[in-house]
Amino acid sequence: MYVVTWQAGKVSTQASVDVPHPISGARLRDIYMESVKALTFGLAKFRNNSVVVGPVTLLRFGRATVTRTSVDWPIEGGLLTGASGGHLRIQSSAGHVEAVVTGYRPILPRPLYAATHLQVHLLFTRLYLLGLRGREPSPGPTPSQEDRIRAAGVDVAFCLTLARLTGRRRLGRTIAVAAAYHVVCWSVWGRTLGGIVMRQRVVAVDGTPLLPTQAMLRFALLPTSWISRRPVHDEIAQSTVIAL
Repeated sequence: MYVVTWQAGKVSTQASVDVPHPISGARLRDIYMESVKALTFGLAKFRNNSVVVGPVTLLRFGRATVTRTSVDWPIEGGLLTGASGGHLRIQSSAGHVEAVVTGYRPILPRPLYAATHLQVHLLFTRLYLLGLRGREPSPGPTPSQEDRIRAAGVDVAFCLTLARLTGRRRLGRTIAVAAAYHVVCWSVWGRTLGGIVMRQRVVAVDGTPLLPTQAMLRFALLPTSWISRRPVHDEIAQSTVIAL
């Protein structure tokens, strides 16, 4: 799914996804710039070759080099950058899209960067690549809405029981237990207890396991899905439920 390497204080990352059709370099560039705003819910924007939040420039890139199958931005600076240097390159070839960052020096110390900025970068890149892939073809058969509701009912009952076992049941504790339970189950096994009972698995739209941060995003968006009565959590987290 992704590879992270370090050399002399510089980090390189590599992530990829299989796609059903070729994508031009210009399209890779345009979708990336649009995704910055869409995936941050408008908090960040890609403007003048920079990722900005309000007046603050988080990352500043040089002019993009666009070819028939790729786009490449040199990294020049920004608040999150310790020094200029490195590249962000997105390449499409033979049913495959790869996003690679090379030679990036973060301003944060490595442990702090690995726990914060790196996780955001990996999640953003993952969602961007899965968005390029799209939801079709589906990685598996779709369970009925009734079976999904039954699986959710099993999980709600199990989480309430777990919360009660940890002490006096309170809303905050129950939410924390439910979050930990779902994030671990979705990202490690793809299946909660409800999924096991109803023979369902949660996967990314390409059939691969969810990242822990992707699972966290999916869980956080569950209330939005309940309110809107459509699977917003799956749409944004680029996840789906398949029947086994």
